[in-house]
Amino acid sequence: MQSFDPFTIAILVAAIVVLLKLRSILGQRTGHDEDLSDMFNKDKQKRQSQNPRENGPSADNVVKLPTRAQNDKGDVEEKDPRLAQIDKIAKPRTKINKGLKEILAADPGFNPKEFMAGADMAYEMIVNAFAQGDTKSLRSLLSKEVFDGFKSVIDDRESRGETVKSTFIGIDGSEVHSAAVKSHEAHITIKFISQIVSATLDKDGVIIEGDDRDIARVKDIWTFARDTRSNDPNWKLVATEAGA
Repeated sequence: MQSFDPFTIAILVAAIVVLLKLRSILGQRTGHDEDLSDMFNKDKQKRQSQNPRENGPSADNVVKLPTRAQNDKGDVEEKDPRLAQIDKIAKPRTKINKGLKEILAADPGFNPKEFMAGADMAYEMIVNAFAQGDTKSLRSLLSKEVFDGFKSVIDDRESRGETVKSTFIGIDGSEVHSAAVKSHEAHITIKFISQIVSATLDKDGVIIEGDDRDIARVKDIWTFARDTRSNDPNWKLVATEAGA
């Protein structure tokens, strides 16, 4: 009977223990295990983020264009706000609207909103100055022709010893009737509706015209003009007529 060497048996036992240990380890899955396909995808994504050109020809060559909405928004932001002011003063595509825009094109300093506010102030100042016979104030606000006409009336009134008692209540409304550029000169005609208490008294203080207590509703159509080539930003009254 063949005998077994104890040393050989010890080696076989050790080999079996090692094999069983390796099998137990290889057969287990831990939370750190990853599928090979997942590892590939992650590695590919990492390389693409580091090298954008690997994303394909479209990522490198395509230029993103602004949308229609973005273009419209940009146009609105870049649009001169004075054009919007004109559209509020006069309806778009009307003759008055076009005339105001012609004035804006000829006179870069023209501000429609400020002009309307200034016209209202000028109207009140001129009405009061005329009633008081203040030719000094009128001279700076009127053209030579209109000033000569106003001064003539004031001189006649004073020669007869007449005075005007007047109180300007306020302007009910003002609107542009026409606007145009004529030979480098901008013209804007405005209709004013105001409330005024006015009475003309003779040299004895007797009322000969108007009423010193009654509030009259007055309508005037005045035309203001300015040379667009001039450095003087002031407008002057160049024509007047009674409103219907």
